[in-house]
Amino acid sequence: MSNELIISATQDGCRIALLKDKTLVEFHNEEEGSKFTVGDIYLGTVKKVVQGLNAAFIDVGYDKDAFLHYLDLGPQFGSLQKFTKLVRAKKINGGKLDKFNPEPDIDKHGKITQLLAKNQVVPVQIVKEPISTKGPRLSCELSLAGRYLVLVPFSNAVSVSKKITSSEERKRLLRLIQSIKPENFGVIIRTVAEGKDVAELDRDLRSMVKTWEEGMTRLVTANSRDKIIGELSKTSSLLRDMLNESFDNVHVDDKKIFEDVKAYVRSIAPDKEKIVKLYSGKAKIFEHYGIEKQIKSAFGQTVSLKGGGYLIIEHTEALHVIDVNSGNKSNREENQETTALSVNLEAAKEIARQLRLRDMGGIIVIDFIDMKNQDNKKLIYKTIKDEMEEDKAKSTVLPLSKFGLMQITRERVRPQMNIATKEVCPTCNGTGKITASILVSDLIEKNIEHLLVKQNEKDLVLAVHPYVYAFFTKGIISRRVKWYFKYKRWVNMIMDSSMGVTEFKFLNKEGEEIQLN
Repeated sequence: MSNELIISATQDGCRIALLKDKTLVEFHNEEEGSKFTVGDIYLGTVKKVVQGLNAAFIDVGYDKDAFLHYLDLGPQFGSLQKFTKLVRAKKINGGKLDKFNPEPDIDKHGKITQLLAKNQVVPVQIVKEPISTKGPRLSCELSLAGRYLVLVPFSNAVSVSKKITSSEERKRLLRLIQSIKPENFGVIIRTVAEGKDVAELDRDLRSMVKTWEEGMTRLVTANSRDKIIGELSKTSSLLRDMLNESFDNVHVDDKKIFEDVKAYVRSIAPDKEKIVKLYSGKAKIFEHYGIEKQIKSAFGQTVSLKGGGYLIIEHTEALHVIDVNSGNKSNREENQETTALSVNLEAAKEIARQLRLRDMGGIIVIDFIDMKNQDNKKLIYKTIKDEMEEDKAKSTVLPLSKFGLMQITRERVRPQMNIATKEVCPTCNGTGKITASILVSDLIEKNIEHLLVKQNEKDLVLAVHPYVYAFFTKGIISRRVKWYFKYKRWVNMIMDSSMGVTEFKFLNKEGEEIQLN
């Protein structure tokens, strides 16, 4: 199975697509300067303590105050508060904890009013990004994620991922980490640490301890709302979490991002540096790898299945609803049960992909086509469980009910990815009335004449919709060939399916768009 990461630079940041066997399975839109990413640590100020909720609302700089429940304070909250006061009073230099005397764990069933008061400052970590009308969700149980380990300050516990099943390997990793970890730091050993030697684990641990110490240095002079420790960019965090898999290539179309990614890969896995490649093709990188088309087909309300069935996906404030339909598949099978099983199996695989692709969280209700055979129902349940194994978000799947409904809860830590796939007509801007589309060819030819004859442009490039591209280029003596005979200059053309049928743009030899009057 091939894994490829495609990174496309945009004006505001970058778009990241993860492909498995050329099929889009994850899509992220990362904007520069975006705040409140999961994992970021801020210095917050308590704005309100609500005894009835046993929670507090914290100001971290978002429009709405963030939510912090008592259970999210963590057992070592007393140690965190004591350490914060000592650091800000400059009685402790840096973030070293070897000489720090921890406080006892707080009461599991205590009240938040005993620990927090209005205007109190407290370091907090984002565990859920702002979603809909809600502010961020916070925790005071701070942790720093590395490639192989997770560092937990103020704890001394060392735990191993349950997915590492070998008792010998678990003992080896526990012994290694206990011998190298600093005092008063706990460590969670991630699944990908299996089989790694002490040098790699030590390098990862030292990197996280350094990040913690740098953050605590900033804490000394930090003001309320300041970010103390920032999580990696989405690109880097994807590489950190997934580079252990059989990654074949990372393609980047921007020189700066390429250098950043290459440097990051070199720091965490030097042997993988060669897989990072700079894309220099003429077509847009998402167009070249067929991602643009997959995005348009995958994010609509209706999603087609290869076998002829289709899904209808509806979103509400409370939950997501997915309806499975057989479409024209019903004409091909022997009987209704066979048809239902065939469509439901294909739908189960696509639904697992859709949940990951759209990052749909909360409650998901799926209305599968009715089946009578209990074994078939169990097969659908097993299929969707197996398909969701690779999903990093935690989820719970319930078997099909007697009404043919399946309920899934999936961890929601950031807003759902939603891409508008219906295009507003570029000519009428949604009014419903346009000038005749056939006139676009005349308009393009007028602009070509103006640019080649009057402005004397060299190496002119014309970007158009694939339909218009075909109109100008097909045939032995195409329209483009006729332009060459007329103007004695070749016009390069590129297809861009993100453009409307009547949209077009001209680019100069530097690749910059030429503004037309």
